[in-house]
Amino acid sequence: MKSRWIALFSLFLLSLPLRADVPAVVGTTLTQIQTDALAIVDLIWPVVLTVMGAFILIKLVKRGGNKI
Repeated sequence: MKSRWIALFSLFLLSLPLRADVPAVVGTTLTQIQTDALAIVDLIWPVVLTVMGAFILIKLVKRGGNKI
């Protein structure tokens, strides 16, 4: 029964007309969003690496302190 519904739904999706005429504004907007997201990632990576390095150093200092 479930496979019958999947087959019917697939036929329904295939019968829908495909829209290839997407407005140019959509492409420009998506490109701008991608550019902004990459800029944010470029700003965040140094912070993430610094915090991770700090945690690793704290852990090493704790290990060294426990051996004394």
